[in-house]
Amino acid sequence: MANARALDKRRKSIKNIKKITRTMELIATARFKKAMERAIAATDYTQRMGKVVSDLTKAGLDVSHPLLEPRETTQRAVMLVLTSNRGLCGGYNGNVLRLATQRYRELKQICDVSVDAAGKRAISGLKFRDIAVGNGYLHFDDQPKFAEVDPIAQQFLDMYLTKEIDRLDVVYTRFISVSRQEAVVETLLPLGNLVLPTESAAAAATGGDADSTQSIYEFVPSAASILEEVVPTSFKVKLFKCFLDAAVSEQIARMVAMKGATENASDMIRTLSRTYNRARQSQITGEIMEVIGGVEALSS
Repeated sequence: MANARALDKRRKSIKNIKKITRTMELIATARFKKAMERAIAATDYTQRMGKVVSDLTKAGLDVSHPLLEPRETTQRAVMLVLTSNRGLCGGYNGNVLRLATQRYRELKQICDVSVDAAGKRAISGLKFRDIAVGNGYLHFDDQPKFAEVDPIAQQFLDMYLTKEIDRLDVVYTRFISVSRQEAVVETLLPLGNLVLPTESAAAAATGGDADSTQSIYEFVPSAASILEEVVPTSFKVKLFKCFLDAAVSEQIARMVAMKGATENASDMIRTLSRTYNRARQSQITGEIMEVIGGVEALSS
């Protein structure tokens, strides 16, 4: 039978760990709510940007831009990997790193690839997998700001427009709902078609053609000049949304992981308490038997 004092010491230690994991769960829950609000707002803004491009199309403008046109050949690509700076968030970082490693090997077969990483876990994880990391960004927290993402986005835009790169892939965890997040690879450059798929869906539902309807907006000074501003901004917003999705997914993963740790600690405490009670009962019984034996020895 285990020593009762050692069992009690271990039980107290697990109780202290449970308090920590419970506190971390509550903190992650509070941060998750704030991060989710920002992610949802960014989603709405991204959809509105697509609606503007749709209206430009309705205005009779041929929607074309260097950022929208794919390159004939891909000679150099950049892969941006988004993870957290801290651990204790379950399989959040591991899922992103596995997907990033897979995409890196695929791109390596067709072109030169350079890897940028945001988050300490991405930098250390990629180096462990013998993947060289170019630019590392460690200043992002659970609430990334557009002002922090904008210089990175502008750098990628300049590199694409000057043909230093032909492709940009972002590996991150997409926030779908509170109960569902998944690690994905999204190609942000070239942007492709910015018109929302909901436009064609709405047109199909009404039995009409989305492009045949007249735009309700007047574009001043011209639709073409507005497009020159909308397309780069759309890329920046999309990249910013990737950071926001990664942040809210991280908090959900940490919240779930800490909840599981707290529940496991409770189970361990209950098991140790039963073992401790048995050990203590056995110890008391032994002490009583020693006292009885001593009394019998003195009376004989």
